[in-house]
Amino acid sequence: MTEARMPLMSHLVELRSRIIKSVVAVAVGSVVGFIFYRDILEILARPYEGATDQPLAFFQPTEPFSLALRVALFGGTILASPVIIYQIWRFIGPALTNREKRYVYPLSGVIAVLFAAGVMLGYFTLPLALRVLFSFAGDLLEETVGVNFYFSFAMRFILAFGIAFQFPVFLFAAAALGLVSSEALRRQRRWAVIFVVIAAALMTPGGDPLTLLLLSAPMYLLYELAILSIRFILKR
Repeated sequence: MTEARMPLMSHLVELRSRIIKSVVAVAVGSVVGFIFYRDILEILARPYEGATDQPLAFFQPTEPFSLALRVALFGGTILASPVIIYQIWRFIGPALTNREKRYVYPLSGVIAVLFAAGVMLGYFTLPLALRVLFSFAGDLLEETVGVNFYFSFAMRFILAFGIAFQFPVFLFAAAALGLVSSEALRRQRRWAVIFVVIAAALMTPGGDPLTLLLLSAPMYLLYELAILSIRFILKR
């Protein structure tokens, strides 16, 4: 019975170690984010400034401080993401075969690149999405946006794009494990379109058609890219 428990306990100890290292990385990154939170605030506020002439407002004395903490955690998580990805791979690495391990480091790099590309696309499309949302106010309403609400919206919007861009990585990993094939993915294109649209609708905080299109279109292109990658890289 002890021999059966030891591997499980070893895995739990290893998991705890990886989680602690990831949390420490986020904490260190958050300290850096707190030091430079004004710069991060300025960067995140630019899309709003590009969409309207109205200033952001706060309604409670504690809002600026709580916002600084949230922005610091947001920046810390972004900075710590390479460490988190590394810890995940280190944890699951021993369970992979030699064939599967060949894809670990390339996939880690692809994950980082796609996440950065998604975050950048989300950031640069945020002003356009805001202008569309504000346009529904017409002449009768004047926007007075709370600073906490805006930055929560902006951070969720940007992260949604970064997470959505991981879509082809999961498809490639599933194909590497033999769960799907490029032929099966090609046959399911119609269902893929429906899935992409539903996923984009759930992930985008705005809910407007333009934002839905801005996210679902690159997701479907990444779906096609995943099919090509599975077909030519895995089979080779």
